[in-house]
Amino acid sequence: MLLLDSCTENIDTSARYVFTADCVMSYLERHETYSEYVRLLKETPISIRSKSTVGELLTARGHYTVFAPTNEAIAQYLQELYEEDPTLLSAPSWDAFQSEHKRDSIYRVIVCNSVIDSGDHEEAFQTNTFPQETGTEFPLSNMNDRRLSVRYKGVDTIFINNTSPISLTERDILATNGIIHQVGRVIAPKDITASIYMQEILEQKKDGFLVMAKAIQACGLLDTLSKIRDEVYENLYLRGEMPENMHMYIDGHFPNGDNWTPRHRLYGFTIFTETDEFWREQGLDPTAPSSELLPRLIQWIISNHQYSDEDYFTTDENYESEDNLLYQWTTYHILPFRTPADRLVFHRNEFGYDATRQTFTIPMYEIYTTMGKRRILKIYESKESNGVYLNRFPTLEQDRREILHELSCAPEKEGCYVDRDPEHAVLNDIINCCIYPIGAPLSYNDDVRNNLAKERLRFDGMTMMPEAMNNDIRLKMSGDEKNQDVYIPATRIYNYFENMQMNDQTRFVYLNAYGYQWCNLHSDEMKAKGRFELTFKLPPVPRRGTYELRYKVLPNGDRGIQQFYFGSDPTKMPAAGIPVDLTRPIRSMNVGYEEDGKDEDYNIEVDKRLRNNGVMKGAKTVTADGSSGDIERNRSTNLRYIIIRQTLDPDKTYYMRVKSVLDSEEKEFYMDYLEWCPKEVYDNPERPEDIW
Repeated sequence: MLLLDSCTENIDTSARYVFTADCVMSYLERHETYSEYVRLLKETPISIRSKSTVGELLTARGHYTVFAPTNEAIAQYLQELYEEDPTLLSAPSWDAFQSEHKRDSIYRVIVCNSVIDSGDHEEAFQTNTFPQETGTEFPLSNMNDRRLSVRYKGVDTIFINNTSPISLTERDILATNGIIHQVGRVIAPKDITASIYMQEILEQKKDGFLVMAKAIQACGLLDTLSKIRDEVYENLYLRGEMPENMHMYIDGHFPNGDNWTPRHRLYGFTIFTETDEFWREQGLDPTAPSSELLPRLIQWIISNHQYSDEDYFTTDENYESEDNLLYQWTTYHILPFRTPADRLVFHRNEFGYDATRQTFTIPMYEIYTTMGKRRILKIYESKESNGVYLNRFPTLEQDRREILHELSCAPEKEGCYVDRDPEHAVLNDIINCCIYPIGAPLSYNDDVRNNLAKERLRFDGMTMMPEAMNNDIRLKMSGDEKNQDVYIPATRIYNYFENMQMNDQTRFVYLNAYGYQWCNLHSDEMKAKGRFELTFKLPPVPRRGTYELRYKVLPNGDRGIQQFYFGSDPTKMPAAGIPVDLTRPIRSMNVGYEEDGKDEDYNIEVDKRLRNNGVMKGAKTVTADGSSGDIERNRSTNLRYIIIRQTLDPDKTYYMRVKSVLDSEEKEFYMDYLEWCPKEVYDNPERPEDIW
């Protein structure tokens, strides 16, 4: 079980309400059905660093969502523990535990999994409105750092994590500092890892993902999939050697001055997999011994050309080698972070998106780098796709005067449908992983590479950081200060983001911008202050060819002047052009900027003029609030710089460095998104690059 940390040692009792009605704790105390739960709340500390109890927390000002188990639910849970593991307790009673430590750990399971603390922000999230789609997770983690999911059965029946039913009558109970829902079963997510889950499949020969489990085992990936958290970082944080926050903004631009350091550095994985039913249709027997099954699987991969002709690979039984075809095929199915069902593709403020109704408009996608040999995986969703797909390449309506949407999609370009139904996908049973069945075989074959090489690939800066997803940092739906502005220490203190290095003079923060309606992709942004120097490991390109690397910025007087560097050796990168002044909007630069007018031919000429000067307008995809009014392209304060234009190799790893050229502690680095754009898109003689 993950330990719970707190950034404060004790509850500030001066912050308590003068109640005219019940707070969460007083309501629970007044009802006998919660008496056992109340006792546990009063005896369970907030964290190992705190003397205050969760019960005291629930008397303080805040916004708490409490899934309160009844006395009968707790008694049932003790009975289940006794039946599952008699060595843990000799009878279904609190007095029967073999040690106080084990008993207290069960206290924490019951208590900390039942409470979501949304902070004290005036727009804090409260869970009286549940996620709309069954199987999706609540926006915030509980006090055990686990995201709970909701499942609907019928009209009014709601389950938490598939097994804990919410009372039909005792729900939505509003207290002065939160809301209470009675549950008929203790919420106790299993703490098994992806490795243990796969081993159980192998030992019990469970049908469903047996072929993938055997491939993962053969490739030596079970140890990797057993990782839960970075214990070195954990110990540094608990000992107080990791700075808890950085007071970075003092100019009134943000509601708080403190940027908080993540409490954990967790690991995670997402596995997309063909099902055993699919393999039986292909003539493979999932229950066959691995010595028989895996050679046949490799032969199927070869026969169906599930690889690229440019790939170098071996087909011997050394499956753990990165050169082995089975290893390359298997790792392309795995992302190095855990992705819940509702976060496979982000919808926040794209053109025409209505967040309140969650109505899709234009196609959106994420670009990620898979495990093993670094390769691109595209995760896509649109109004017309009716779901999430991997590597989907439809024909799009891209006319400048129309709304971007799918016109059609050829069967061979549909990609792999991702099944997010909790009846089939494994969403909450594994602490460090989600597993999604897919509707077609997945591989990085020539067709996928060729199609990716014909598209502009836009990726948010945070997609390069798996840790941002694993630690629930990216796009967290919370206005609380500890979730809005997240401080990442310099590399020398600890290299938290593996794909980003920075010097000691850099003060880096990720701005979640929840509720801010900023005109950024997904609203959020990355910033740094000081004499900054940052180096980013970039996603690979899909094919050898000529590409542009573009950098989107919102220039203003707070920004600095920075030099870009680009290359495949992070220790010896040449400068990319001259230093770039990020303090001036595009309208004040001598680059030929003009706002869009009614004459589209002339608008195209303006775009060409800007490109000749190394800049571009912002994208029409991005808006401030999802409306069609405040669009990034129409803002002269938003632009894209063309950093490099050169021939790149898919088997090389490329880096981008940005370095301040000013002697200033207050000027900023800023980044929203980057783009790989192939020559076939930006220099297409038949069809100019679209404005989306």
